[in-house]
This record gives sequence, structure tokens and C-alpha cells, in this order.
Amino acid sequence: MRAWVTSPFGLNGPDPGPTAMKIGELARRSGLTTSRIRFYEAKGLLNAVSRRANGYREYPADALMILGIIVGAQRTGFSLDEIRQILPADLGNWRRGELTGALRRKVADIEQMEKRLGQSKRQLRTLIRNIEGKSDGLGCADNAKRLLKEFVSNGSRSASRSPRKHGARSRNIAAARP
Repeated sequence: MRAWVTSPFGLNGPDPGPTAMKIGELARRSGLTTSRIRFYEAKGLLNAVSRRANGYREYPADALMILGIIVGAQRTGFSLDEIRQILPADLGNWRRGELTGALRRKVADIEQMEKRLGQSKRQLRTLIRNIEGKSDGLGCADNAKRLLKEFVSNGSRSASRSPRKHGARSRNIAAARP
């Protein structure tokens, strides 16, 4: 029975064993295309690749786990440069401090992105309310042009601060909202 290995990115799998493999076998076992594997190699993420006398690439057994780590890290938002910085040459020698630091930085990046997305969402909802709640005497196209011009020229915040003069329809819409 094969041993199981776990990467810091939560990817578990059978230990690929000591056998080296050609790129086709690695592609089949990893689910990646050969061009993707070559791309990761060209970017310096797969370093221990050797060439046979006939020119064929030969990948070490741990290449399968390395590819799993790369794909998992990309899925969680890491760039290839960030992965290259934290990926050890030997999977048995993870630099714990560097890894946890990189993971904490990524969490902080995601939190900042969530904050920016939340602000954008609120600004867009305000713009939608302003467009839907147009004054009865103002045509839709003129109202949209006015709001979009204001949105673009003063930044998206001005749309939420602009004084609103609404008819009965917009008051009903606003009253219906929680």
C-alpha cells in the first residue's frame, strides 16, 4: 500500500513513488496538458527535470505533487511569482515561517479585495437606485446621462452623495427596500 503525502495547500494524494516519468505520463496523472507542464518548467517551478539521451524530458516522482501544489496555490489566489518564492527545492524542506507569512499576506490581500469589492457593490447599487428613482419630469435617457456623467467626472462616490429629487415612484421604491 502506498503512503499518502500532504502539501501545505491541503492537497493530499498517494506518494507517487520513486519512479521518474516522461511528460505524457505526468500529464495523464496530473490532469494537466503537456504544454502547461512545460510552461511551469519554463517559469522555474519544476526545476529537477532531466533529459534523456534522446532528448525526452524525465520528471522526478515528486513532480506530480509539485504540480498539485502549483495548481492548488493558483486556485487560492497565488501568482506564479509568489508560488516560486515559497516553493522549496525539496518538498521535505518547507520553510515554515516563509510559508505562513506568505499565507497571511494572501489572506490580507483577499480581505482588502473583499473590502474594495464591497465598496464597489455599494456604489453600483446607489447608482442603480438613482437611475431607477428618476424624477417624474426627467426622461430615462437624460437621467442616465446625468448620473453617468456625474459618476465618471466626480468619481463613483459622488453618485451616492448627490441630492436626489424624486417623484412618487422613487419614494415607493425606496420605502419598499429594507
